Amino acid sequence: MELLHKIRKDIGILILRVSFGLSMLFAHGLPKLEKLTSGEEEVKFYDFMGLGAEVSLTLAVFAELVCSGLLTIGWFTRLSLLPLIFTMAIAFFTVHGSDPFQQKEMAFLYLIVYTTLLFSGAGKFSVDGIVRKKG
Repeated sequence: MELLHKIRKDIGILILRVSFGLSMLFAHGLPKLEKLTSGEEEVKFYDFMGLGAEVSLTLAVFAELVCSGLLTIGWFTRLSLLPLIFTMAIAFFTVHGSDPFQQKEMAFLYLIVYTTLLFSGAGKFSVDGIVRKKG
């Protein structure tokens, strides 16, 4: 019981990290990668700050695929969360800014969880935790 008491926070962080990392990767990152590599001449995507739809989509794929993968295993966790937080903030406040809350709720939930994980870190059950323990 004492061991469980010591690791329960880390188990909670592990569950959040893996579930939200894999959810973002499979439900959002992979479909965007398919869209990016589909070979369609014109990419239709939100044009962030005039960068162009293709560049904006590439940045979203990096965040939602690569950074989500890093988050899932807990490697460079805080650094990998920054693009995810930025992407979800853009989705919530800009892309879906004028939509009803129900349409932007998912971006809000990801944003809250990613911000929470930024403060908590990856926890013991992560690559970061293993590296920290060895160092």
